[in-house]
Amino acid sequence: MNSIKNIFQTKNREVLSIYFTAGFPNLEDTKTVIEELEKAGVDFIEVGLPYSDPLADGPTIQNSSQKALQNGINLDIVFEQLMTIKNSNKTPLVLMGYLNQMLKYGEDKFCQKVVDCGIDTVILPDLPMVEYENHYRHLFEKYGINNVFLITPQTTEDRIRKIDSYSKSFIYMVASSSITGAKGEISQQQIDYFQRIKSMNLKGNLVIGFGISDHKTFSKACEYANGAIIGSAFINFLEEKGIDKIYEFISSIRNN
Repeated sequence: MNSIKNIFQTKNREVLSIYFTAGFPNLEDTKTVIEELEKAGVDFIEVGLPYSDPLADGPTIQNSSQKALQNGINLDIVFEQLMTIKNSNKTPLVLMGYLNQMLKYGEDKFCQKVVDCGIDTVILPDLPMVEYENHYRHLFEKYGINNVFLITPQTTEDRIRKIDSYSKSFIYMVASSSITGAKGEISQQQIDYFQRIKSMNLKGNLVIGFGISDHKTFSKACEYANGAIIGSAFINFLEEKGIDKIYEFISSIRNN
C-alpha cells in the first residue's frame, strides 16, 4: 500500500507534514533533520530537492536551496543520504522537485533511485497534466510511484475532478495564488476557497500548503483539509535555532 495513503487511513485529520531542503543547513544534515522530525512525531516529511530555478518557491526556500547547492548537494548525494536511513526511518518521505531535475538525471534512473530509497510519492509542481497523461502516468505506474498534483484558487472544477481521479496519495491544496512563505493569518478569501473545495466531496485527501506557519494557521487549515504542510517557517527556525531544537518547533505547531 502507498505509504502516504496509509497515513490517512489511520489518521485522517490534523496530519502534519514538514518540508525541508536536502543538504541544508549543512551538506550532511539531511539524515539528522529527518531523524529529528521523526522523533518529534511528524506524520510525513517532504524532502526538497535543491534546484537553481524553482518556480513555486519563495525567498526562504530559494535561499535554502542556494545554500544547499553551495554546500555541494546533488541528486546522487541526496539519494545516497536517503539510502542510509531507509531501514531505520519509519516516517514516510515525499520527494519534492522539478521536472527538469528528473529529465537531466534520466527518467528511469530517477524513478529507480526513488524506489530504492523506499519512497513511493513525488511532487513535481511543473509537470504538465498532458505530459503526465501521455507519458509519466505509465512511467510512474511502472515503478509504483504516485505523483501529487497541486490545485490553487484558480484551478477549474473540471481539472480538480481530473486531479482527484488520478490522486492516490493526496491533493496538494495551495492556500493562495503565490509562492511559498509565511503570509500571516488565513484570510476570509482563503477560507471561502477552502470551503468550496471541501464542499466538492473529493475522494482524495486534502493537504494545505503555502503560508502555513504556526499553530493557529495549521489548526485553521485542518478545519477544511486532512492536514497541512509547513515549509518556510520550519526552514527559518532551522537556520535560527538549529537542528537540536526541532522538537520545540513541532511541539509549538501541535500544542501552541
